[in-house]
Amino acid sequence: MYGEYGQALMAQDAEPLFTLDASGHVIGLSHVAARLFGRRARDALGLTVPEFLAAFPAVESWSLRPAPAIPDHPGGPAWGLWQAGDEDRAGLDRAVLEAVFTQSAVGLHVLDPELRVLRVNIVAVGMRGIPEEKFIGRPLAEAYAAAGVTVSESTLREVLATGRPAHDVLVSMHPPSDSPHERIVSVSAYRMEDRTGQPLGVVATAVDVTDRERAQARLRLLHAAHERIGTSLDVERTARELVDVAVPAFADSILVALTDAVLQGKSPDLLPREAAPVLRCAATGGGDSRPPTPAPGSVLLPGLFGEELPTAPTLLPAGPPGSGPAGGARLVVPLTVRGQIFGVVAFQRAYGSEPYADDDLVLAGGIASRTATCLENALRFTREHVVMTALQSWPLRPQETTLRAVEVAQRHRPGGSGGGSWFDVIPLPGARVGLVVGRVERPGLSAVAAMSRLRTAVHSLTTLDLDPHEVLARLHSTTLRLALEQGGPAGAGEPTASCTFVVHDPVDGRLEAARAGASLFAVVRPDGSVDLDPVAEGPLLGAHGPPFASATLRLPEGSTLCLASAASPDEKDPAPHQVLDALAHPDRGPEDMADDVQALLAADRVLLVARTRLLPEGDLAEWPVPPEGQAVGAARRRVGECLTAWGVSVDPYAVKVVVSELVTNAIRYGAAPITLRLIRGESRLTCEVSDAAPTAPHLRHAKAIDEGGRGLHICASLAANWGVRYVEDGKTVWAEIATEEPG
Repeated sequence: MYGEYGQALMAQDAEPLFTLDASGHVIGLSHVAARLFGRRARDALGLTVPEFLAAFPAVESWSLRPAPAIPDHPGGPAWGLWQAGDEDRAGLDRAVLEAVFTQSAVGLHVLDPELRVLRVNIVAVGMRGIPEEKFIGRPLAEAYAAAGVTVSESTLREVLATGRPAHDVLVSMHPPSDSPHERIVSVSAYRMEDRTGQPLGVVATAVDVTDRERAQARLRLLHAAHERIGTSLDVERTARELVDVAVPAFADSILVALTDAVLQGKSPDLLPREAAPVLRCAATGGGDSRPPTPAPGSVLLPGLFGEELPTAPTLLPAGPPGSGPAGGARLVVPLTVRGQIFGVVAFQRAYGSEPYADDDLVLAGGIASRTATCLENALRFTREHVVMTALQSWPLRPQETTLRAVEVAQRHRPGGSGGGSWFDVIPLPGARVGLVVGRVERPGLSAVAAMSRLRTAVHSLTTLDLDPHEVLARLHSTTLRLALEQGGPAGAGEPTASCTFVVHDPVDGRLEAARAGASLFAVVRPDGSVDLDPVAEGPLLGAHGPPFASATLRLPEGSTLCLASAASPDEKDPAPHQVLDALAHPDRGPEDMADDVQALLAADRVLLVARTRLLPEGDLAEWPVPPEGQAVGAARRRVGECLTAWGVSVDPYAVKVVVSELVTNAIRYGAAPITLRLIRGESRLTCEVSDAAPTAPHLRHAKAIDEGGRGLHICASLAANWGVRYVEDGKTVWAEIATEEPG
């Protein structure tokens, strides 16, 4: 039945449009002509062709040839009428169709309107591995079921109903002749129509695109490796990302091993020539894992990756059937960069899966190369992070050295970005204390290195007893020098830094502050009032330069200072009302307030919260000194009486000599008013002499015949430290004398 249908289908163009008798009248009308002209056969019988075609567009030429006689019709021989060229075109069409079916490399399937197979070519038969006689005349879905392929009949029926072709529909199959290997076929379907547009069936073409699809799959997998491996600068997470990418797209199971040195954050070893490095399991993944999967961190035997550690992608012999993933294909690839080995990865496919091919070796090498590069970046970051953490974690001085002036709470939550933030609490002469917070812009190891140098510079500058704004001016010069050392042009502003420096004097509660750049700076007074901007923001260090914003405040005892380093460009400072809510509680201690403020700050920002104190009256003595010579003796007597009253374990002779020299210099070279002050500390006694002259004394080395010039030299010999600091109305010369250890 289906053979006759197919023959009629292939020979439809051989039938003439009209069959005529000897006199030229129509005695037969083909079904093609009836559909073409919309007339029934009985309407044309007995008419001549011109009479029949009078109502239709003229036909350029006709071809008249003898035709088979119509049964039971008298009148002698019959003639057939074709449009000129129809017979030649029909013959050509049949020749083309036969050539395609017998010689084309494209699989062809001819289906009737019921989607039953009418004809297939040799390529299609070989593609499925089924003899032709077993599926001719069978429904398409049934014929393909023998090859384990599910046919989407809905797609073919849609093509049959709408006439819209379906292109490049991918179908996977396992031909019986090559069942272990999966093949991928691209199927396209087109509707067959007669001359009137009526559907006659479907022609489906099938092309084996296995190689193309595998190549594209390899490219997609390599792209996924570049996108998904190395999202973090963490060695172990990078190994897990390799597992996530490769399973199941490239392997049924995977084992990633890293060298012991890499897991410890050390430099990787060179590729071994003899002894293999110690390898530890970093990540595993996959389904059935027989033999048991090693635990992360466990040491792996070298033989697991072959007799010798491979230096290139290597295929290992497959194990016996049924031995689990190890029984299938195994591909071992080293993780190397520039001759350094970070580890090795073993890809495994279960028994019965597609074996690895040469192209898979190239792909595995690309994935391993990407992973090794990410491991190198992660390892470099780990080492830099260790350096940055060490630089940023300088311990503050013991609080005992500053506890008489401030009670401090400090916070620093490292975030791993190398923010270059720092803080310091620096004891200063005269029981004063300096508080510093700063941040170098542009995170990274260079920023942390610049931070450490600026931090050192701050410590050095504080020994000069400079005002805070003068300290920032000199830090600005240091920052410009750092930019020149790093290869940047002068004044380029690279690197730049923000810094807030305040000095609290516990004698009178005076606070001197200066700011460079933006930072969090707030003052909370004992009554609960909060000033979120006690000092205006100034230019960045290394940018526009001085003058820097500064201010002098008088704070009552129990005031709270809150200083935090500046936020990074992609961060925002907390809202003012959030800061107010965290600070407007002076009854709480600095530690509790620091916890509340830290919760508002991003990682890598540093925070200092300090509660101010005033010196007890019993630790401070102060006298005015008349600008006359007799005042020196009176000063010595008062100092001696004070030391006796305090019971300080100090050499009274040394103290009196130092006081005599400082007072004598103030009377001779200074200007009234002159003030003598003693400050008792835990381990030192401070002597200060203030006067209104701006000139500073300097240490001289007198000759043997000189009658003077030895005063400051004597002070420097007897005192542990001495110096000069300037104030708006003069200067103060001070000297610190160490107290004796009790017992």
